[in-house]
Amino acid sequence: MKRYATSNLVKLLSLSAMALAVFSCENEPEDFQEASYSKNPQVFIDNFSTGLNYASFGGAVANAFQVDNEVTYNNSAASMRFDVPNVNDASGAYAGGSFFTTVGRNLTDYDALTFWAKSSVAATIDVVGFGNDFGENKYQASISGMQISTVWRKYIIPIPDPSKLTVEKGMFFISEGPENGSGYTFWIDEVKFEKLGTINPQQPQILGGQNEVQTSYVGVTSTIDGLVCAFNMPNGINQGVNVTPAYFNFTSSNPAVATVDEVGNVSTIGSGTAVITASVNGVDALGSLTLNSQGAFQPAPLPTADAADVISIFSDVYPNAPVNYYNGYWQPYQNTQSADFTVNGDNVLNYTNFNFVGIEFSTPTIDASLMSHLNVSIYIPNALPGGANFRVRLVDFGADGAFGGGNDVGFTLTFTAPTLISQGWTNLHIPLANFTGLPSRAHLGQLIFEGTNITNFYADNIYFESDGSVIPTTPTTAAPTPSYPAANVTSIFSDAYTNVPGSDLTPNWGQLTTASQVSIAGNNTLKYAGLNYQGLQLASGIDVSGRNFLHLDYYSANSTALNVYLISPGPVEKLYALTVPTTAGWNSVDIPLASFAPVNLTNVIQLKFDGSGDIFLDNILFRN
Repeated sequence: MKRYATSNLVKLLSLSAMALAVFSCENEPEDFQEASYSKNPQVFIDNFSTGLNYASFGGAVANAFQVDNEVTYNNSAASMRFDVPNVNDASGAYAGGSFFTTVGRNLTDYDALTFWAKSSVAATIDVVGFGNDFGENKYQASISGMQISTVWRKYIIPIPDPSKLTVEKGMFFISEGPENGSGYTFWIDEVKFEKLGTINPQQPQILGGQNEVQTSYVGVTSTIDGLVCAFNMPNGINQGVNVTPAYFNFTSSNPAVATVDEVGNVSTIGSGTAVITASVNGVDALGSLTLNSQGAFQPAPLPTADAADVISIFSDVYPNAPVNYYNGYWQPYQNTQSADFTVNGDNVLNYTNFNFVGIEFSTPTIDASLMSHLNVSIYIPNALPGGANFRVRLVDFGADGAFGGGNDVGFTLTFTAPTLISQGWTNLHIPLANFTGLPSRAHLGQLIFEGTNITNFYADNIYFESDGSVIPTTPTTAAPTPSYPAANVTSIFSDAYTNVPGSDLTPNWGQLTTASQVSIAGNNTLKYAGLNYQGLQLASGIDVSGRNFLHLDYYSANSTALNVYLISPGPVEKLYALTVPTTAGWNSVDIPLASFAPVNLTNVIQLKFDGSGDIFLDNILFRN
């Protein structure tokens, strides 16, 4: 399988700093004439053409390109040689760079870039083209997946509209990664622009040739995509060409409603209807965008939660967690398309032709175990028909954090009218406890929206929030360090004092509790997991009649009852009910020893705890 250096190689380009000499002179106004640019069609014929420079792309092997005098086409003096690295080559991930001029050339007399190529093995070049000048790259054109073999063959890249290339600096660029993990060598020769006259342009397309209709609002900006140019080549085969928007001439039927600039950025500026169309070199493009502007846009209500209490999936108010995608285009059953827009700087997700759509955030998954709510704001622009519902599904990928690992668990909640409204924002602030079939939220990987009788909706401010009601199952900080004078303390379990010797902190009394010592922020702490009851056996009876209080620190995220006992021989025991915590944090308590009457305080032999849940204990001591 081919390993690509980047998902969009032509966007990750870098150029070493170039020295730029600036000259000045004095001229009279009549001395200035319209600039005349070279029409030199040659790029590399035996060597660099006049004014040609080369620079490698960022992340590419810097010296992957060399001039070769051994392997050439038709016994020419030299060729361009590219050495593709192996996977994990320390010098770079791929071979690639651009050949450009510092002074533009006039290429309006030509209709194609042509060259000859061969390779050491049969391969598929990732991308090759022209128009990359390490600047605006305004008129870039390329072909992807160019098949190359071990024999010389001529290749043609059509120019979508030669009339645009009056001052072009980007003469040739190429980018190729390893084939099946292995590097190889390929050669390019006789690179030049030509007037072939045998290339027949096919009808260009915008929006993939579809006639789209969208609801819009004043201030919404979007970009025309799905740009396609194809040509019938001399061999009779149609060739698709990747093009930048500047090759298209965009127009709006109603500029008072929507305008479109030269690179396909559409801005809605008024109410009404406007149709955006385009052409290339005088040929009308297939496809259009009809905007029905409703006027002023009503943004989603601004969230007020503190950023420290939020894990955001999609919002301009908070920094967003890493998200794989907001629309997975899951086939074969998904119909939902995306037509996201920005209005007055506010980014909004727009799902059209809706049946279901998945948002994935799996690298890494999200630990929402301390979050209390999921917030989703949705806007349904069309009337809400009878039987309409909106479903929200959360999926936890399990401890392996991977989709399809056999431990994925999901749960769905359904919302209907009157919770749902049309032509207004519905803010779903959903308690995560309502996802009752989701036993864990520690490895959340997907949020899925499903719907019935809802064809289109907007979404904003998707985030998890903590209101402080969810307590971490394990404390993140150590219990407070007591500061009582040591002379006034008889310590049973504490790192702050010398403990009475010989205590059995986990005696076997037939209990179900799992008792252990754990380190919390470097501090020894007792943990009673699944507490029903647990004893603490002293080596011998101790006299605490001269002390006033039993002090202890305890922590629990899930206990519903918790009691502490003092026990003297007999046995004589007395419980003291502790307040079950309802918020995160350690609870410190000082219990008057008089509360344990009739226990003999001159001969305390045991302590005991009972209740439920997982309990953490520290600083168990008697004090004055």
